[in-house]
Amino acid sequence: MWIGVLCGLLAGAMWGLVFVVPELLGDFSALELAVGRYLAYGAMALVLLLPRLKTLLATLVPGDYAALLRHALAGNIVYYMLLATGVKYAGVAPTSLIIGMLPVVVTLMGRNDHGAAPLGRLALPLLLVGAGIACINADSFLHAGPGASSADILLGVACAAGALLCWSWYALDNARYLKRNPQFSSAQWSALYGLATGVIALFIGAGAWAWNLASAVSESPARDWQLFWTCNVLLALGASVIGNGLWNVASRRVPVTLSGQLILFETLFALLYGFLYRGHGPRVLELAAIALLVAGVTWSVRAHAGMEAPSARQPLDPDLAEGDAVAGAAHRHQS
Repeated sequence: MWIGVLCGLLAGAMWGLVFVVPELLGDFSALELAVGRYLAYGAMALVLLLPRLKTLLATLVPGDYAALLRHALAGNIVYYMLLATGVKYAGVAPTSLIIGMLPVVVTLMGRNDHGAAPLGRLALPLLLVGAGIACINADSFLHAGPGASSADILLGVACAAGALLCWSWYALDNARYLKRNPQFSSAQWSALYGLATGVIALFIGAGAWAWNLASAVSESPARDWQLFWTCNVLLALGASVIGNGLWNVASRRVPVTLSGQLILFETLFALLYGFLYRGHGPRVLELAAIALLVAGVTWSVRAHAGMEAPSARQPLDPDLAEGDAVAGAAHRHQS
């Protein structure tokens, strides 16, 4: 089991980088960040899928293409654009803490699918989560930089919440689609999902370049494109390939009731990287927010533990998500 816990911790360390790269690449727009990351990820998925690509494509029907389109947009491109915008305007800590509510939100949205715990049983955990969100937002407004306005912070928080809802919807829709289409294995659908995201990113990037829609800063000659591509390739490799591979090991070695709590490593590493980048530790309200959210999410996970029959597990990383939706322990699984 301890090997599984270690792999879960390392996976969280990889996934936490997703929240810091937008801070490192602040001169680039959210659209450029999403296109760069998913072009790199799509290219890696193509290499992995190439030996069986022709055979696999022959099995797809129009409904499969439609599902891949909406999942690639909601689960990857739009999600990451909202995340990057949240980091830009609200900061790493508020964005990572809000998105760290994924286990709770997906469980609530999918409660009718899974016979989840009644809402009354979740009242206190949700109250803790709400208090944590209040703390982190209060801290954001109290310590806003000289160039930051209340409108900017509100925009960042709204984008972080939008990313949370966007991916939560994706997780449930993807899970339901795969239940109706058991002919796809987890590995097959993951590879197709990555390839579809890369193709869509290619078209979006080409269109944005042709119509000059990338952003106003796209004309700036001082931007570091070498850093841009280095970060995006490393992010695609680390978060999308290695991170998910580590979670694949963890999901097979830890008890179901523990897996949901391991997801918190992603949020905690994102916070750690953000504090290191900022050059100082968490403030009082940030510490309170971290404690309240960790307690609330963990409590919610425990409230659902044992209420779902073991079945396909759902990864909470947007890059290779497949399988069943989160219920209680917010499971992740890959084949």
